Parts: sequence; structure tokens; C-alpha cells
Amino acid sequence: MDKIIYVIGIGEDGAGGLSPKSLGIVRDSEVLMGGERQLDFFADYSGQKIVLRGGLAAFAGKLEEVRQTRRTVVLASGDPLFFGIGGYLVQKFGPGQVEVIPHYSSVQLAFARLGDSWQDAELISLHGRPIRGLAQRMDGRRKIAILTDDRNTPARIAAYLLEFGMTEYEAFVCEQLGGPEEKCRFWELTELAELTAEQFSGLNILILRQKKAEAVLRRGFAYPDEAFAQRRPDKGLITKREVRALALSELNLSDTSVVWDIGSGSGAVAAECARIACSGQVYAVEKDGKNLPNMEANRLEFRADYEIIIAKVPQGLDSLPAPDAIFIGGSGGELAAIIALGADRLQPGGRMVITAITVETLQGAMTALEVAGMNPEITLLQASRGKPICGMTRFEGMNPVYVVRGEKPGGEQHSLHQSQRGK
Repeated sequence: MDKIIYVIGIGEDGAGGLSPKSLGIVRDSEVLMGGERQLDFFADYSGQKIVLRGGLAAFAGKLEEVRQTRRTVVLASGDPLFFGIGGYLVQKFGPGQVEVIPHYSSVQLAFARLGDSWQDAELISLHGRPIRGLAQRMDGRRKIAILTDDRNTPARIAAYLLEFGMTEYEAFVCEQLGGPEEKCRFWELTELAELTAEQFSGLNILILRQKKAEAVLRRGFAYPDEAFAQRRPDKGLITKREVRALALSELNLSDTSVVWDIGSGSGAVAAECARIACSGQVYAVEKDGKNLPNMEANRLEFRADYEIIIAKVPQGLDSLPAPDAIFIGGSGGELAAIIALGADRLQPGGRMVITAITVETLQGAMTALEVAGMNPEITLLQASRGKPICGMTRFEGMNPVYVVRGEKPGGEQHSLHQSQRGK
């Protein structure tokens, strides 16, 4: 009969930091599994030690083999259910087969050293993950705890934040928490960015906290047109505020959405999408390299770390991940091909939104969406803005814009896909 798997959290203070219950479970076990660092804390262990190697799947396979006949304990750093192996093992073997006994997490200890609460902190892991998108996830948050790795070091993170002008944060770096070599200290981002990876222990956690006098907050969406860098005196290279508001609603983004912004122009829609899909991926695709300086300026100004791609679509789209939403603000004469390719790549239940200012483009969008089985819905947006005149107000009409939406069948699959991605 399969035996219960114990997953025990352990800190840098080693076996001495474990409770009597945890020590008793380790002592009574026949197999001890975990990373080399955790296993080294039990030099006198009399049973078999198995080092975690070859990835989680291989480790779980070995665990399944040994736990059928022998009492098995898995050691993990800190709280095994906090970005650790515990959640994976519970999902793999079932909650009735796994008992997790947590230690202090690195975040708990770091905030204890800081002397601040952490229930209101944003918790982000960059361990083995890309740094892209960190800016929009952080923006406006008062406190953030970041789990680092040997690539995403405190110095690299500080340099990244300075690129986006996020100087309202101070840094608190904790190394070797709970161990005899523990070090914790404050840094300004400018000085932290000058350091090298070798100047920090590989075991560290970074806390970023807003300085009260320098807090920056940007609320809402559909920001004023004037807030965006754009080519002048050229017109029509930015999707107007009223159109952006409707388009963003029609795209129906979640915080983990993958978005293609095709014909991105100055990147206004991409910036708005990245701030909503703050844990997702946004790709701004634009054929005209003259727009690149404005796209980059808006990316930094709005702390919206979208990826800029200069290419004439549909070339280059095949290499992008399958999107949950596609916005087409310009097509370079390739609208039908873009819609066909986008409809094929779009996730089930995903949406495509096209803006058009001519009836010919509207007709082309409707036809291509119908061919793709995406049942187009159209809104004619005709807004006016107030203008002063002799101490009074008149209204000046804007060019009418058609906003066309199509949705790919399979919405239930899409909802499941989105919820799983956010875990």
C-alpha cells in the first residue's frame, strides 16, 4: 500500500530549526529526498538519500517508486507551498497522499527583518522566469517581494526599474536568510544597479517599497491622446481615446492574456493592453520603423513592457505565441490574410477587434471574419469633443470609426485555459 509522503520545509538554520515533530518524521523515515543543500543538513541520516535531479517529472517518478514500500520524506526550502515543490506533489499524488509541514518562507523572514507587514505586498517570482512585464505588474504597488535567481539578480532588476523611471522605490535585499551568514540592507536603485551578480549570495530575496513622498499612481485606462508620444504633424497614427475605450472593452482581456496589436502605430493600444494584461504578453507589431521611437517612449512612459516587432504582417506572426486577443488598427493592405491567420492562431473563445474608417475596410473585415466563422458584430462610434468658443462650449465631431468584433467559438475552453495559465 502507498505510504503518506511528508514534505517538510527547512531553512538555512538546518535541522536545528525544525520542530520536534518534523525531526521525528525525518528520523523515522527510510528515504530522504530533496536538493543537495537540504540533504547536507542531515549528515548522519541512516536511510537512503536521493537528490532532486532531472526535473520535477523525473523526481516524482522516483518518489512514486520508493514511497510504495518505504516511509519517504521530501525536504524543500522554506514553505514548500510557496513557489515550491509542495503544490506540484499535492497535485500529482492527491491531497490525501501528501502532508506538507511548512517552515518560514523567505518572504516572511524578509519582511520580519524589514519590520513591515506583508499581507498587502505583491509577491512575484522571477526564479527561472523572464523579467519582461515586471514594470506593469509592479506599477502603483506599495510593496513588492521578488524571488530572484542567478540571472534576475537584484542588480539587474534595479537596472530594469530605472529604465522605466521607477525611482519611487527603495530596495531591501536579504541574503542567506535564517543562516549564520545572513545579511540584510537597504539600497537606492541607482547604487544597486551598479553592482554585479557576484556581489550577492545566490540565496537572496528583494523587497521594493515605495518612498512615501515619491509615490506614483496612474489609475484607469483610455488615457488622453496627448499623454502618448506620437508622430506630428501626421494624423491618424494613434487610436483615439474614445475608440481605445470601446476596443479594450471588446477585447475582454484578463491579467494573463496574450495580445497581438497589429498595425500598432505609436503603441497606444499596446500600452493600454499591457497594463490590463499585466501578467500576460503583449506584442506590438508595426511595419513602419519611423514609429519605433514613439513606441519605445510610450512603453517606458506607461510602464508597459510590451514587445515591439517591426515587420510587415502577416510575416513574423507565426513565431508569436497563440493569442487570446488580437487588435488590428492597421493592415497595410493585407487585412484578409491577417484575419485568416489570426483566426487560425487565436485561442478558442478569443476575440479579434478591428477598427476601420472606410466602408471598404469594414466590408473586408466583415467578409473575412464570416469566412473564418467568427460572426462579426459592428459598432459605429461617432463621438464629439467639447471645444471652447467665446466663453462657451461647442462640440466638434470626430471622424466616425467602425469597431468590428469577432469571437472564435469555444469560449468554455478559453475560460479554462485562462484560469490554468494564471496559476
